[in-house]
Amino acid sequence: MKNRSIKSQWHSQKVNMGGIILDQPLPTQKVDTIDPFILIHHWNDKVPAGRKQKEVGVGPHPHRGFSPVTFIFKGAVHHRDSLGTSSIIREGGTQWMNSGRGIVHSERPNKELAENGGDFELIQFWVNAPAAHKMDPPSYQPITAEETPKVKSPDGKVELGVVCGEYEDKKGKVSPHSEMLICRLNIESGGKMSVKIPNGYNALVYQLDGKMRLNDSEGLAKDIFWLEADGDGFEVEGIDFTRAILLAGKPINEPISTYGPFVMNTQTEIMQALRDYQMGKMGVLIEDFD
Repeated sequence: MKNRSIKSQWHSQKVNMGGIILDQPLPTQKVDTIDPFILIHHWNDKVPAGRKQKEVGVGPHPHRGFSPVTFIFKGAVHHRDSLGTSSIIREGGTQWMNSGRGIVHSERPNKELAENGGDFELIQFWVNAPAAHKMDPPSYQPITAEETPKVKSPDGKVELGVVCGEYEDKKGKVSPHSEMLICRLNIESGGKMSVKIPNGYNALVYQLDGKMRLNDSEGLAKDIFWLEADGDGFEVEGIDFTRAILLAGKPINEPISTYGPFVMNTQTEIMQALRDYQMGKMGVLIEDFD
């Protein structure tokens, strides 16, 4: 297998999102998007005990035109939306939402975590939708850790979880709007794996913690590797125990216009999204707390 070259490697930056401090590896001042991936946020914190659920997390807000996807690594996330969904996904699981023509949702630590406190870690990334699917009906798909197919390296020390797309004989549960391969990796110290990526896909690897080597480059916690499309994949080796995600997808190659929670193709469509949300056309979410 010919390894892809590393086009660029950089460290994520801290951002303040409504009082929540996050690591943001994408976008940066130099790299706006890696088509079809628009944004990556890594939230790793401790929830203090003695809180009410309505006091923590992110309250109701709208989306249109893309898929916000959440990987839960520690704790549990309670998703509610204007479709009437109330879904709790725990460590190792995924919440995949196609916002389509418009949806309002909230994302909060579950009630037990808010009351008792504890570790809370997630990554949310945004996947652009092709113009032909931006106004599809919205949908939400929860995937537990047990429902995520796993592939082991020959040495048994690297586990690759297939969330979306196909890897070897494993297929993720998500049916995306464009071709992609989305995986989670747990890499033990000394573990090695050659990871294949389909030809023509843009690809990046984000490292959550620990130390690892990707091809010949050493990565540290919260580093991102942007790979050239000049090979079949990459080689990963754990220096310490580490976790990473692989986002790979066929580029959509369409113009993008963004504003806050909306990702469309033109500024006119952004203005329409704002009007539609203000008029209630994306639905209403009234959270029901016990």
